[in-house]
Amino acid sequence: MAEQGEKDPEYREYQEYQRLEDCEEDSPPGEDEEELLLHVTEGPTGTGDPSHPHKFLNPPYIYHFHQRNGFACIVLSDVLELVQFVFVVTFSTFLLCCVNYDVLFATHPLNQSHVPEHTKVTLPDAMLPAQQCARRLRGSGWLLFLLVLAGMVWLCRLVTALRRLVGYWEIRRFYIQALGIPADELCNHSWQSVQARLLALQRRQPLCVPRRELTELDIHHRILRFRNYTVAMVNKSLLPVRFHLPLLGPVVFLTRGLQFNLELLLFRGPAALFQNTWSLRPQVKRAGTRRALARGL
Repeated sequence: MAEQGEKDPEYREYQEYQRLEDCEEDSPPGEDEEELLLHVTEGPTGTGDPSHPHKFLNPPYIYHFHQRNGFACIVLSDVLELVQFVFVVTFSTFLLCCVNYDVLFATHPLNQSHVPEHTKVTLPDAMLPAQQCARRLRGSGWLLFLLVLAGMVWLCRLVTALRRLVGYWEIRRFYIQALGIPADELCNHSWQSVQARLLALQRRQPLCVPRRELTELDIHHRILRFRNYTVAMVNKSLLPVRFHLPLLGPVVFLTRGLQFNLELLLFRGPAALFQNTWSLRPQVKRAGTRRALARGL
């Protein structure tokens, strides 16, 4: 079986990847690398107490906080997204249940004597009474099911947004207390400036759990880890995004939904390869378990 596996071209291609144990940035032996950065809250005297960590932080969230222009913009963006979802669902329900399209498209004449025959019909003229609209809504089982489903999705998005806001609030405090960047001055700082302050803070007060020097390359690796893996898998033709269509030839097909499912499967799901935003699971890094993991995946 071993000799047959070695002759398999997919097995030979699989061997081209280097063993992940050789990469020193993946959980060095003896280190419990749960998070990358440890922010220690400073007391009234300006000194931190390492025995009482305030919040674990990592570069991707620090980067996204900067790119989204601070806490106020993040809150406004999340609130508007939730309001937009409610508006789309409500307006779609109104168009399905509360509009008489026969009147709107002039299939049936208006029953209003004061309206001339050739007057343009508007949406208020075709609106159904509230009681009739409610009866049509209650009489449509599939529409009620979709509304309940939309409400559950909205609640999930609300909980996710609240959880993100709690984390971003801690990062806001990290920017103000540790990096010395007030909230109203964040827009005046480029990411390079924020990164320089982060590296300077690492030299003054070690933030890395493995207790080694933090470099720009380390930060970029953490921020782009998932994206780099995705690009590498596409380049190796391991992800099904290239198809050959008749008459059209080769095309690339990667929708947002497919991308979300791939990220959930590979990076964020219960069986994902990563145990956090940058560190691979220990069993993934063992060569003897890779075939079993691949079959399970």
